[in-house]
Amino acid sequence: MPRPTLVLLPGLLATRRVFQPQIDALSDIADIVVPELWHHDSMAAMADAALAMAPARFALAGFSMGGYVAFEVLRRASERVERLALIDTQATPDAAEATARRHGLMEQTKIGRFHGVQPSLLPMILHRSHIDDPTIVQPILDMALEVGAEGFVNETRATIARPDSRPLLVDIEVPTVVIVGRQDLTTPLVRAEEMAADISTSRLVVLEECGHMAPLERPAEVTAELRRWLTQ
Repeated sequence: MPRPTLVLLPGLLATRRVFQPQIDALSDIADIVVPELWHHDSMAAMADAALAMAPARFALAGFSMGGYVAFEVLRRASERVERLALIDTQATPDAAEATARRHGLMEQTKIGRFHGVQPSLLPMILHRSHIDDPTIVQPILDMALEVGAEGFVNETRATIARPDSRPLLVDIEVPTVVIVGRQDLTTPLVRAEEMAADISTSRLVVLEECGHMAPLERPAEVTAELRRWLTQ
């Protein structure tokens, strides 16, 4: 049996480093591809970039914004996706207040006020027990600076314009795992529960004492679930 290819889609202000624990641990069973999504300013362009890097058939895992891109990949080429992992993400579009907040951040960035991820934002994305853990926090800060202001604007524009992906869920027939931190404030547990309920082939995994950054906050558990999903 040939080795599967695993395409990992990072979230907003994230690079392949958000998946580094999984890349290190799963390279024994899969060829891993991580596109740099921040160069593109639409979900369509991000999905096309991922598809261009992928073989004819592949496993697909999307984290946060990467989940939105994963849904766009399914719209374009569902027949190429062998299995699906949705990590700390949601199928619903933003509410009006979230869109307004994103527009405000984008405008601040355009006038030179991009400072990456500020420490004051960490309680929104990390479980409280992880806020002072440099092995978790430093990669988050570093990734944001690597993506930079232009990348942030691209990703925010794409995220604002994304379609509602809930209608897609009932048509997903490949093995699917939905992973979420119980204390995820960004894409909360209820959103994961809704996705899992609508995907008949899904399994829901809730990680305890974990916020939005599950691949970094609970790397061993996320890796174990992805290994199980890849080999089932």
